[in-house]
Amino acid sequence: MNHEAYRSYHAVNLGSQVAHASPVQLVLLLTDGLLEELVRARAHIEAHRYELKARSLDRCVDMLNGLSSALDFEQGGETCENLGRLYDYCADRLYRAGIDLDPSLVDEVTGLLTTLRRGWQGMHRRLG
Repeated sequence: MNHEAYRSYHAVNLGSQVAHASPVQLVLLLTDGLLEELVRARAHIEAHRYELKARSLDRCVDMLNGLSSALDFEQGGETCENLGRLYDYCADRLYRAGIDLDPSLVDEVTGLLTTLRRGWQGMHRRLG
């Protein structure tokens, strides 16, 4: 398989999705990317690929920071505050997973974000 061609296609496809996405769709896209990267981070921990683990976990934290920085605390009130705390908690757990080399911490974050993603999907369906 030509990995460079796949990456090019993926980048163009993602760019197209982002260009036409609503704010909720953007959150879903970023969350999907984050969940995919969590799978890679977990695999790197289990395979003792420490440099790749560190890079992958850094990407995950960057995506969590992106989700957090998009929160509108003035409009969103308590909901945004809770989301911000959840994103911070997830980043902290991933930091700990990297230090302790503990894939169960990655699983915890994956579970939290999967549940949150279901909520965003429900909102997306309602907004239709």
